[in-house]
Amino acid sequence: MFARLLFLCGLSMACASSMAMTIYKSTDANGVVSYSDRPTKGSKVFVFRDRMVERLERQVYYVIMKKDGVDSVYVRNDLYAPVEIELSFAGVKNVSGIPGRSIRRVIPLRTSVRLAQLTAIRAGKPLAYVPKLKYSLGDPTGTAVGYRYPLPWRGGPFRISQGANGPYSHFGPKSRYAIDIAMPEGTPIIAARGGVVVKTENGQSGRGTDASGNFVRVLHDDGTMGVYLHLKQGSVRVREGQKVAVGSALALSGNTGNSTGPHLHFVVQRNTGMGLVSIPYRFNQPVGAMPNFALGSRSRLAGDER
Repeated sequence: MFARLLFLCGLSMACASSMAMTIYKSTDANGVVSYSDRPTKGSKVFVFRDRMVERLERQVYYVIMKKDGVDSVYVRNDLYAPVEIELSFAGVKNVSGIPGRSIRRVIPLRTSVRLAQLTAIRAGKPLAYVPKLKYSLGDPTGTAVGYRYPLPWRGGPFRISQGANGPYSHFGPKSRYAIDIAMPEGTPIIAARGGVVVKTENGQSGRGTDASGNFVRVLHDDGTMGVYLHLKQGSVRVREGQKVAVGSALALSGNTGNSTGPHLHFVVQRNTGMGLVSIPYRFNQPVGAMPNFALGSRSRLAGDER
């Protein structure tokens, strides 16, 4: 069974090994999905997307309080982490107090901050404006501290199926230095560094609505964040705001989101200025890389595309 897993995740390694490598996906009459490095009749190029989109609209938002002809505009951060925000205004008519440029500020965790007080230029006439709010998790003024990460799982040994800068999916700013480790579904996932749990997702089954599947995001003391993705549905054991130590149980590995096989996607990120980016990191012990199963072969494996 695990040999099949190694082959499937080896497809990822194949793409990481060769920029020209293309994987083809086909579906037979019974609905069984197969992958190969060779095109067949009816097959299509498979584009792997490993994006992480966290919806924070309900936790980072603006509030307008009206009193005595003054509109006070606040930004509220309900997260257990600081958030960098950028507030601007559009459609402005009859308004005094609008800043000449966008307001950029770091809002501390669990805090509301007043950012503007607006009044009418012509008394008795209505104010017209539309606040525009952008945000990014984390404080960009922090400095990452060197740290060797213990392996974020129990069991094994397991192997890397796609490393940093892998063109299969590790090429965007948020995942450039991510590492995928092939492992059977249900492997215990543990915290590789202490911190505070900022965000979790626990309800996705199969592909779900988010390419990252179920996940846990942990904020470290230096402002960096460790993120554990593609976790098994219902297995997340921590809650937002909870403090965790190295080795604390987080969840079980899974195959949720945009995943072609059971594995853990582990990435370390930080805010570098209105945007999260992945940063290089190292494990405190060697982890082997998988052989290239697919390159130059006609081998195929049936399996569900998660």
